[in-house]
Amino acid sequence: MGELENSGYRGEALQLLKQADCNVGDILKVSSKGHVYEGILIPRFGDGGAIIIKMKSGYNIGIRPTADIKIEKIGKGSKPTFAAPPLPKQNTSLPHVVIMSTGGTIASRVDYRTGAVRSALSASDLYGVVPELSELAQVDTEIVFSLYSENITPQHWTELTQVIAKRIEQGVEGLVIAHGTDTMAYTSAALSFSLQNLPVPVILVGAQRSSDRPSSDAATDLIGAVKFAGEAPFAGVGLAMHETVSDNSIVVHRGTKVRKCHTSRRDTFKSINGFPLANVKNNIVTMIADDYLQRDPNRKLLVKPNFSDKVALVKFHPGLNPSVIDFYVENGMKGILLEGSGLGHVSKNCFEAIKNAIEKGVVVALASQCIWGRVNMNVYDTGRDLLSFGVIPLKDMFPETGLVKLMWVLGQTSELDAATKLLKTNIAGEYSPRTLMQEEKLQFEGGQ
Repeated sequence: MGELENSGYRGEALQLLKQADCNVGDILKVSSKGHVYEGILIPRFGDGGAIIIKMKSGYNIGIRPTADIKIEKIGKGSKPTFAAPPLPKQNTSLPHVVIMSTGGTIASRVDYRTGAVRSALSASDLYGVVPELSELAQVDTEIVFSLYSENITPQHWTELTQVIAKRIEQGVEGLVIAHGTDTMAYTSAALSFSLQNLPVPVILVGAQRSSDRPSSDAATDLIGAVKFAGEAPFAGVGLAMHETVSDNSIVVHRGTKVRKCHTSRRDTFKSINGFPLANVKNNIVTMIADDYLQRDPNRKLLVKPNFSDKVALVKFHPGLNPSVIDFYVENGMKGILLEGSGLGHVSKNCFEAIKNAIEKGVVVALASQCIWGRVNMNVYDTGRDLLSFGVIPLKDMFPETGLVKLMWVLGQTSELDAATKLLKTNIAGEYSPRTLMQEEKLQFEGGQ
């Protein structure tokens, strides 16, 4: 498929442009219904039926093919491109913060070839297009990956852990990890387990809208994350995003207690079975929590970067075939995270498969598929039976964090008793001593 086809044009519009030997970026004169339009041919998003040109006024106009339409190429223009502005001057009296880029929407722009969003910006680009950062911190940038977050694996978590640890050894005062939102909560949990005894904040940040969209949240999210990383009294892993749909406040969640809850809203991340750590409003950091590790540059970081990929997530549903569990056991899985219903239940039809897995040395843990609340497997006989088999209840840890912790635990030890003990130990605030009523609305209201 040629360049013009990849720009979104279809049918008669595509044929007319081909006949005129036009490509995106060329300057055209289009005559139709007695009117003449001149402008730059730009990609077509949508049904591909109209020819879209950008006129000198800056406005775009769509012209649908008619019987009398005439297209003439009157100049060969340049394709739309992005050039990052120069970096602002550093203020060496400000905190030293490193922005690391892993990809995702916060580091993306519209691809003018396909019309889709693609990873394009480096961490340095992010700094260049958000000059306000120069007033908050002395910023270094580093590209670790350029990946959509669905392509990040436990092996990437290991690599990211090691890169962060090296920067901490160099004495930075905070780190910000730009990351795609789809699996950012998984990575925040992973870093919470692999980076222990942190002396400074490590803050993940993303965006729901790419940085070239008028409604983008990239700049405000990044500003809030850098402000918090550089100045907050907190040391540990957090995740910073919009607190509401408005741009006036960024909220910071604990790395093991945060979940993406909406596909597209800018306030998609919510603290689950816990409360946010802090918010950043008008460039002022306000701590909400009081149970956190204090920043201490002299604290010695403990790095435990290994994760096992021999872990499976099995979501219980009515009619679940127990052979799914057998399949994972037969294919060498060392751990299975059951996403059970309610207080921690699965069908009795799965009991034999679960017992077989445990007898063969597989660590089987259970978290509830409910959004809020905690597992209590002592209430009903189903839960009690599962406990008697050796299934490990994960209290108020939700499945995403439970899966990551099981991967991390089995990256530390292959010994069953040691793995069980480690899984039950509160490493990074993933367990709460008791689950308090959250004054969080249980569902989003209104539109985007």
